[in-house]
Amino acid sequence: MTEKNRWLMALSAVGVHLCIGSVYAWSVYVKPIQEQMSWNLTDVTIAFSVAIFFLGLSAALMGKFVEKNGPRVSALIAASLFGLGTMGSGLAIMMESKLLLYFFYGVLGGCGLGIGYISPVSTLVKWFPDKRGMATGLAIMGFGFASAIWGPTIKILIGAVGISSTFFILGFAYFIIMSLSALYLQAPQNDYMPEHFKKKLKEGKKKIKEDLQSLGLNEAIKTPRFYGLWLMLFINVTCGIAIIGVASPLLQEVIGISALAAAAAVGLMGIFNGAGRIVWASLSDYLTRPVVYIIFFFTQAIAFYMLPSITEVIVFQFVLYFIMSCYGGGFASIPAYIGDIFGTKELGAIHGYILTAWAAAGLVGPLIISIVKDMTGSYSQTLYVFAGFFIVALIISLAMLLNINKIRKSKY
Repeated sequence: MTEKNRWLMALSAVGVHLCIGSVYAWSVYVKPIQEQMSWNLTDVTIAFSVAIFFLGLSAALMGKFVEKNGPRVSALIAASLFGLGTMGSGLAIMMESKLLLYFFYGVLGGCGLGIGYISPVSTLVKWFPDKRGMATGLAIMGFGFASAIWGPTIKILIGAVGISSTFFILGFAYFIIMSLSALYLQAPQNDYMPEHFKKKLKEGKKKIKEDLQSLGLNEAIKTPRFYGLWLMLFINVTCGIAIIGVASPLLQEVIGISALAAAAAVGLMGIFNGAGRIVWASLSDYLTRPVVYIIFFFTQAIAFYMLPSITEVIVFQFVLYFIMSCYGGGFASIPAYIGDIFGTKELGAIHGYILTAWAAAGLVGPLIISIVKDMTGSYSQTLYVFAGFFIVALIISLAMLLNINKIRKSKY
């Protein structure tokens, strides 16, 4: 079983995530669909919202299925659902049916998203016991960078062949890429360790860091640590996703740059979102996951508090890009954190439940920023609210560290 190359395993995971990450390029479809169908912005945006909702729902409900049936079967199901959902969206446009679009892109595509997101991640944690953070960061980086690849592709295809044909072509491409990637995925044998790591263990150069506990999903959800992780991800995503949603008007309001310059800055934010996933997750292998999350929340509390008073364009953008790197890093470091404190027995199932925080944050973040903006007439005031959120998250992350250390001491 271990004759498979773990780096090709990581590449296969990236293949799956690069395809499902195309959901982040949905905004490229919005104007062409509006113009062709004469639908309003809300009509078109609902498809994306439904997809993100079903991402969280399917990740939670199918986590145990992924653990039981393995990453290959799960990723093939994800390929079928996501590919069919995308191709079906082309049919929905041809038939001029909003309900069909919501069903195919939102429900079927969203389920493919959720299952595809968790399928390779728990497997990579098992293949890389020595580099958990880096391995999961690599896969989830693919999800973050996907819009940079698929966004321009979608725009070119729509111009060349129209909206429906674009959905048909990309749906087929997603299915092929995800299926080929899925065929290589496989869980390693129990207690797998790479040869070089075994050698270092024998020489005494490395020590195995034991997982805090080995718990199944039903046991994990009874611990305060599960809810600590859920709240930490929820706050990080709530604040990050809200910033993503209003980045352009925020940049124009606070530092007075043009709409074109703001659009360019938003594009760069996507790059830092993707890069943060691999950089922070890799750092977490050395600094430890609890310490990395403490850094996330401490620095972001300061960053959000400072943003409204920064008038220098370069400094403002630097702080904004740092926030985006933490947003991506929060996603990428969570699977390894779960492995550290609950073990890998049912990591996929626990990760699926934790990801419901993403679905909830997708609703709450934009809602908070719009309510505060309506009340105060300024985007700047919303940043102070989020700075307060990060102080709460910092307290939770410190409590997590104390709780983990207490359990470790009681074991020895």
